Amino acid sequence: MHSLQFTTESSSNGMVERDFTVGDVPGVLWSPASGAERAPLVLMGHGGGAHKKHRAMAGRARRLVTGCGFHVAVIDAPGHGDRPRTAHDEREIAELRAAQAAGEPEGPIVVRYNARLAELAVPEWQATLDALQELAEIGSGGPVGYVGIGLGTAIGVPLVAVEPRITAAVFVCTWPDALVEKAKQITVPIEFDLQWDDERIPREAGLALFDAFASEEKTLHANAGRHLEMPRFEADSAVRFFARHLDRPVTSPAGR
Repeated sequence: MHSLQFTTESSSNGMVERDFTVGDVPGVLWSPASGAERAPLVLMGHGGGAHKKHRAMAGRARRLVTGCGFHVAVIDAPGHGDRPRTAHDEREIAELRAAQAAGEPEGPIVVRYNARLAELAVPEWQATLDALQELAEIGSGGPVGYVGIGLGTAIGVPLVAVEPRITAAVFVCTWPDALVEKAKQITVPIEFDLQWDDERIPREAGLALFDAFASEEKTLHANAGRHLEMPRFEADSAVRFFARHLDRPVTSPAGR
């Protein structure tokens, strides 16, 4: 089992940022600057073409850390961020760009590529969770949440399906074709965000994925707008969702 190694540390505006590696997988852990108080952990999966410190990750992390005192961790997906692309990555990305340029459907390529990345990333996430739970400020007995955006959902659905330590999850809709059967295995509370006018993912497909979750408590947030127009208030809703399900009070307006 690979141990966690911190490589850099900085702090600002009430939050400590620590870069780390688990084996050859790079990640970042954001924590409250107030000290090493034990608190729940939220894992986040970034979108395709993004990375662990993308503004969508850093912004959500700040809300979760300063709003509820959570610890928040993100790792670079295979072929993303500080991880080199393989020849397979390059072929898939080139095919995707060609389809986009020609106005052809991109869904089949994204589904295939994301499924392969998920096969690689799920065990990496489990190893990272093992290592993070060795930290005194996180520990092995506390609840764990997961947030997935795009690729982060394509990885997160199969992860949550097999990882019992994750007790609540927020997913932003992605192509569902390879995820429905995994979603049927998930019973933890779910918040699912969908753009009603998404020009890339058919509305019916997103609704089918939501319907597939076996959770007794699942909530659909459908907002008007296109694929990249999700309202920022959904990030605050996720803070409230995890405050309820990871048993943590909201302590600042960032989480209201």
